[in-house]
Amino acid sequence: MQSIQAIDISQLQPEKKETPVDQAGKDFSAIIDDMVTNVEQQQEKADMAVQELHAGNAKNLHEVMIAMEQADISLRFMVQVRNKALEAYQEIMRMQV
Repeated sequence: MQSIQAIDISQLQPEKKETPVDQAGKDFSAIIDDMVTNVEQQQEKADMAVQELHAGNAKNLHEVMIAMEQADISLRFMVQVRNKALEAYQEIMRMQV
């Protein structure tokens, strides 16, 4: 008879991805730090795509344009989040206690 081996339950469970609900437990500075890091990575990816296009290594122009647009949209989003945070701060500072 063969012995029964234990099953590792952690291998059966899918990996958990961080959802907005999970992020609610983080502090605000960690969320902003993650956002800035993400924007920076997308900017670097777009820069590399443009450099490859100039060097003649990029096969498709539309992939370079998509990378540039993704970087642009993420930067615009981050700026809007900053603007809303500043507006909220200014509103709080105007409150009379």
